[in-house]
Amino acid sequence: MSDNILTRVAAVIESRKPSNGGDPATSYVAKLFDKGLDSILKKVGEEATETVMAAKDGDEQKVIYEVADLWFHSLIALSHFGLKPEQVLAELARREGLSGLQEFAQRGQAKQEEAND
Repeated sequence: MSDNILTRVAAVIESRKPSNGGDPATSYVAKLFDKGLDSILKKVGEEATETVMAAKDGDEQKVIYEVADLWFHSLIALSHFGLKPEQVLAELARREGLSGLQEFAQRGQAKQEEAND
């Protein structure tokens, strides 16, 4: 398996948008897009909560299932903004090799520089 699955799922999501001919009456994804950003974000939040609950239960298979749901709905949110999973993967690659503390410090420094401009 590779990260290509994210690209393939993102392409299916894109094809299901009502603006690309997706029918809300026959497609869950089209229905979410039709309902708008608030509905998409609500699903992301629900799936994040279900992921946390599965992890707290210690059920590894359920964690995998819920993370898959979370990723799927996150891909829908990305698509809403015209973003691609490759952009998220590029950001993860940029962070690779940085400690979390270094990354947070860089983010804080960038925010401070923006505030000073």
